[in-house]
Amino acid sequence: MQSVRFVETHDGISLAWARNGSGPPLVKTATWLTHLEYDRESPIWAHQSAFFESHFDYLRYDERGSGLSERETGDDLTLETWVADLRAVVEASGIPRPFTLLGYSQGAATALAYAATYPEDVARIVLCGGFARGVDHRGNPKAAALLHSVIDVFQQGFDDENPVFRELFTSRFVPDTDPVRQHWFGDLVRKTVTPETGAKLLNARANVDATDYLPRVQAPTHVFHAEDDRVQPISEGQFIARRIEGAEFTRLPSQNHILQEDEPAWEIFSQALLDCTGQAGAGHPDLTPREAQILDLICAAMPNKAIARELDMSEKTVRNHATHIFAKLGVTTRAEAILKVKGSQ
Repeated sequence: MQSVRFVETHDGISLAWARNGSGPPLVKTATWLTHLEYDRESPIWAHQSAFFESHFDYLRYDERGSGLSERETGDDLTLETWVADLRAVVEASGIPRPFTLLGYSQGAATALAYAATYPEDVARIVLCGGFARGVDHRGNPKAAALLHSVIDVFQQGFDDENPVFRELFTSRFVPDTDPVRQHWFGDLVRKTVTPETGAKLLNARANVDATDYLPRVQAPTHVFHAEDDRVQPISEGQFIARRIEGAEFTRLPSQNHILQEDEPAWEIFSQALLDCTGQAGAGHPDLTPREAQILDLICAAMPNKAIARELDMSEKTVRNHATHIFAKLGVTTRAEAILKVKGSQ
């Protein structure tokens, strides 16, 4: 079970945070469209939450104005405010330092500014689909005009019963997925943020600029970016990597801004995260991330019913995964699987 807690920011906004799992400390900066409860049961985010909790002491929080955090954003919605929010959550959680700082999308700017401001806290930075400068600071008036048009549609039409308005916005985040996930993603947005607050947050993202922080980043930095990302172009990930000394850049074969469990890009990213955090042996190279999670729980002597409850899936799905896992390991029983894993460690 997840325990959600709250911390008050310097300007009196209540932020919701949760810390789960065990292993090396991993802190995920807040980003767009998260909800501490719904993320763990969603077809969009659940595989990532399960993976991080299986391998890390994982800290995450909903940004001001959304999710389980207070729906007010305050008057000072700037990069420095987002850094202060992250600092408040880190302090309240007591998570060990230094930690790996994970930044998706707009969370990358927060991660980079935090690492430059508090270098003693950060062991490494891992970014995915991130950007340091909002569209208003890229010298591309056409792209800026397009985003602000989308923001207007979001504010005026997201609560409309006609799903076309929502699809115009959400289809950019996970274009390469099925209608069920697309529909769920639209519902997530409606549960996570109001149209007015969402528009305010999007406008703040368009105006963010962490460029001046990049030369001050000292932590090893790993930048991942989908090559056909429809939300943030790959050039923005490359912009970050070029301006941080020693940064590594990896191009991912995907067009999804949020990597999905059944695509190779997620496998590449998740395994690389284990490698760069010293957990190369914790992965199972021939297994998908979901299969690796289930195998870890099998090795912890959890029965199928408990695994199903832990990962929010049916027992039948767990059994099917177990069958595939045993075939890949060349074993036929749970006991043989456990012995084989233990013997390779």
